[in-house]
Amino acid sequence: MALAQPESDGLPSQRAAAPLRGSLATTACMETLQVGYLHAVAAAAGCSLSQPFPDNGIDWHVSHSAPGHTVDDEVTIKVQLKCTYQLPPRTSGDAAGSFAFTLDNEHLVKLARTPVAVHKILVVMLVPRDREDWLRAGHDRLDLRHCCYWINLAGHPVTGRRRTTVRIPTARIFDDRALCDIMARVGVGGRP
Repeated sequence: MALAQPESDGLPSQRAAAPLRGSLATTACMETLQVGYLHAVAAAAGCSLSQPFPDNGIDWHVSHSAPGHTVDDEVTIKVQLKCTYQLPPRTSGDAAGSFAFTLDNEHLVKLARTPVAVHKILVVMLVPRDREDWLRAGHDRLDLRHCCYWINLAGHPVTGRRRTTVRIPTARIFDDRALCDIMARVGVGGRP
């Protein structure tokens, strides 16, 4: 329950008490949040989504129809989503504008396979550790922290015994423009 407190200008402000959040595991909540992010990006880019069942290591298929596509009237990419609450990356001063993310080798092999009929990308979402900091809503927007980054791992080598660390470039923010650009490249026979 929010309590109205008088401000110095005489108008009441809302001081919100911590909400009673559900007991769903944080990792399950992270998965739900990243799916919401993907849906928002796909909607803004004019893409359709389908979820393979069972997923077999790929979470979503994203399809895009556009008159500029030359390989087909509709192109599709496969998307694997991951989410972590590590600290947000710095966009300057770190290793070439990237952050480290570790994948199980079995998963990396699937994402790194080449050549492929349908391209795959890995989308990694970074969120604050505390769920209280994930969202802020206002009358004119919904702020979601932090964001997703994407990478095409085709041809990436396995280097660890069980897990391999890959570098995710912070310049590759996954938003509607990035998704449209990815689909435009795939639509003319290129790579994401």
